[in-house]
Amino acid sequence: MSHTMLEQAAAAAVRPLELAVVLPTLNERGNIAPMVARLEQALGPTGWEAIFVDDNSRDGTADVAREISRRDPRIRVIQRIGRRGLSSAAIEGMCATAAPVVAVMDADQQHDPALLRPMLQAIQSGEYDLAYASRFAEGASVAQWNRPDRARMSGIANALARKVTGLDLSDPMSGFFMLRTDVLRRDAARLSGIGFKILLDILATVDTPMRVKEFPLDFAARAEGESKLDRVVAFEFLVGLYDKWLGRIVPTRFALFGTIGAMGVVVHMAVLWLFLSFSGGFGHRTFSDFEIGQTVAALVAMTFNFVLNNALTYADSRLRGPLPLLRGWVKFALTCSVGLLANVGAAATLVRIGMHEYPAALVGIAIGSVWNYALSSRFVWGRFR
Repeated sequence: MSHTMLEQAAAAAVRPLELAVVLPTLNERGNIAPMVARLEQALGPTGWEAIFVDDNSRDGTADVAREISRRDPRIRVIQRIGRRGLSSAAIEGMCATAAPVVAVMDADQQHDPALLRPMLQAIQSGEYDLAYASRFAEGASVAQWNRPDRARMSGIANALARKVTGLDLSDPMSGFFMLRTDVLRRDAARLSGIGFKILLDILATVDTPMRVKEFPLDFAARAEGESKLDRVVAFEFLVGLYDKWLGRIVPTRFALFGTIGAMGVVVHMAVLWLFLSFSGGFGHRTFSDFEIGQTVAALVAMTFNFVLNNALTYADSRLRGPLPLLRGWVKFALTCSVGLLANVGAAATLVRIGMHEYPAALVGIAIGSVWNYALSSRFVWGRFR
């Protein structure tokens, strides 16, 4: 065979970029190389790229992916600093590719890359807009997962998700799916990026009904690494449902902050009631008793709000570890200090002019809450959305 014919054969073997596979990661350095090998086995040597979107893993996951990328240009890395969350990671990765089709899957070996080729063929056929792997379709299995608690939770969540999307899918909560990139980009700005189920977000956001192809998935056990799902998984799912229903009326993060604030009001009033009850009885309270009680109650409620907001409202930028939590609490206390002074001062003034103590306390809480949300969002958790 001539040199020219060899060059032509080599060029024919190199397919243009057809597919990008987005893999959100968190502390999964041991999964990167095996996943790259499995992707090549499933997709062949060319025509695809893998984008690892890493939430600044402590174990150096992004460095491992970068090392592979130096030798393999099909591998790309997005290391996110100060941002967390599976859905937002998936959106960033999907918007970062030039491939006409994009897939999202886990890097922890629970999703089988062998499904990528038939899923891609379904999309390229023009008969389907979206293909996804279902854990609960006929022929699928979750036996290797060995998490009956999570399987039951997923079943309940899927039932709610079907109500939201209006689609009769066996697993709309799946984390393994594929669609045309232009469809994703067209509605990317409308996606909430909140929570962990980006497929649900897409299905509930896209206005045009999508033709969906379902593939049964043999859901495997996690090889190693840290799941992006944690104790607040059910809460984040409910947050996603709220965002789809009411998020454009009342911003989701503000609604969460306000809901926790309302719970803090209950804590505040309970602490104030206990303090006043034990400081001389109902009939023998002094004005100084109320000032001290209001201050103690405000501090307890502030701590309560900090803990819940850190775990829930700002779960995607959550502070972890004793020192970050302590620094975060101090920042929260400082940013709320003006609100606390306004809270106590306004309430005390209203009591002086004759208002009953408890309505006065509520007014003080309302005045302080606006300041708390505005500055704590920016200076404690580093965002303002």
